[in-house]
Amino acid sequence: MRSILLALSAAFLLASCGNSGDGKNDDLKQKASALEKEVLEGHDVAMPKSMKIPDIQKEVNRLMDSVERLPAQAKEAAAPFKAQLEKLTEDLSYANMAMDKWMTEFGLDSFKSNLEQRIKYLSEEKIKVDKVKEAVLNSLAKADSL
Repeated sequence: MRSILLALSAAFLLASCGNSGDGKNDDLKQKASALEKEVLEGHDVAMPKSMKIPDIQKEVNRLMDSVERLPAQAKEAAAPFKAQLEKLTEDLSYANMAMDKWMTEFGLDSFKSNLEQRIKYLSEEKIKVDKVKEAVLNSLAKADSL
């Protein structure tokens, strides 16, 4: 009787250990999946907006050229506006470069065989894509306000 109880206890212990491992793996899969979704959502917000940047850059350059062709007194009066346009050019260039760089470096399939490494990778990529999204959206908001 005692050996049967011991055998049953061992079986239950092994079964419970096996289930907790699967639960941990399921948790890791869910976390990786959620992070992947968040990263892709950040991309999906920033990417279409970033495609407007080259056209806006052309318009900003056109405006700066127009300011340069003004008579001296008007050019002096427009100097603060020109400085804002120059800063906007920098912001737009950075946002465009950041989006291109992130997309080039991002690997959707990275670390698929190692969930813990994948979660770490996707966490870092979420931070990066959020910064890219912020740069794109902020530069476009500045362009709209000017």
